[in-house]
Amino acid sequence: MIKVGVLGAYRGTSMINYCIASKNKAKVVAICDKNSEVLERQKAAHGAEDITYYENFDDFINHDMDAVVLANYATEHAPFAVQCLKRGLHVFSEVLPCQTMKEAVELIEAVEKSGKVYAYGENYCYMPTVMEMKRLYKQGKIGEIEYGEGEYIHNCESIWASITYGERDHWRNNMYATFYCTHSIGPLIHICGLKPVSVVGFESSMTERKLRNGAKSGLFGIEMITLENGAILKSIHGDLYKDSVWYSVYGGKGRIESGRADSGKSETLYVNADNYCGEYPSESRTTSYEPAVKNGVVECFGHGGSDYYIMDNFIDKLCGKEETDIIDVYEAMDMFLPGMFAYRSVLQGGISVQIPNLRDKSVRDKFREDTACTDPNVAKDRLLPVYSKGTPDIPDEIYEIVKNKWEKERADGQYVKAVMKQGDIRR
Repeated sequence: MIKVGVLGAYRGTSMINYCIASKNKAKVVAICDKNSEVLERQKAAHGAEDITYYENFDDFINHDMDAVVLANYATEHAPFAVQCLKRGLHVFSEVLPCQTMKEAVELIEAVEKSGKVYAYGENYCYMPTVMEMKRLYKQGKIGEIEYGEGEYIHNCESIWASITYGERDHWRNNMYATFYCTHSIGPLIHICGLKPVSVVGFESSMTERKLRNGAKSGLFGIEMITLENGAILKSIHGDLYKDSVWYSVYGGKGRIESGRADSGKSETLYVNADNYCGEYPSESRTTSYEPAVKNGVVECFGHGGSDYYIMDNFIDKLCGKEETDIIDVYEAMDMFLPGMFAYRSVLQGGISVQIPNLRDKSVRDKFREDTACTDPNVAKDRLLPVYSKGTPDIPDEIYEIVKNKWEKERADGQYVKAVMKQGDIRR
């Protein structure tokens, strides 16, 4: 049985629930979070007989365990992952894999030196429709990819107080428009298995609803990515008005895509393919169906059951199943670097920018000291603006309003109860 420690007791709830549901495959032995209130709720839910609770990471990492789940802040995963790998622990990392190119190089080399398993938790790659798209693509159903689109729209305004707490320096308030990109890019990369080589980035305009919540970036970001075979991907993600998750892949012999949210069939897969390259025969070749999940347990987990698969595959890998489908550190970078370099494209006026292949050790030297990001504590003298036309100066009053809203939600307990049940919120 794999002994698992979880850092981040909000989002980590989903991983804790997996270990309970997995029966004899994995068990949680330690939980760490800086928020004592959340730890107490986890303790009330799971007891303290078999689980040790920590508020300090340095104490937590010394616990007797085999693997660590990193479900902490999205900008802080790489430094913690490196520490865990050096300690000899396997790592399951929530999104995103890193914040800077310096961290990317350090993370990759820590994985290589440790020989331990690193799995990137891009759960949208394991939604039933996306897994079926990958299966069909690998079978050659639509031929080689020529074009693909990924869309992750999540309007977070209604929950902004609950996920930023009115903190001016919270990472969500300071991420540039193309930063949180792997929900839209990741599934496309995972389906085709090809490396990105260049990107052109686009940043939307600033909007009042972003500013009134204390967020300083454009409303959404777009990446136009060229793959190593010449195919082009379009990725869009951000806070447009209505939520939408959708993927489409065109190959030389057809197209596969998921259903649109507004159709009421977002879990349906559409396949339009034949054995021809060019004109389709007159009869229809389109089929549609809902890919089946493995078992009833999966359906209890969020994001279409994908929260179950990301952990189940990770644990299977640790148990010696080499063929298990996980996202390794190199593929994680293939999913994330297009968003990072898309913003560099934006800052240079929208030119095409090369995406480095960090599998090549000779490429890494150029980026070993590249700390460019929007966090002043990390970037030092390479601080980037959160918005390309200049980071807006938001009054303290805005953050007070958001903080007061959060305190009210915290007092009534409804938000924390929901998170403890679902574990779907990335802090």
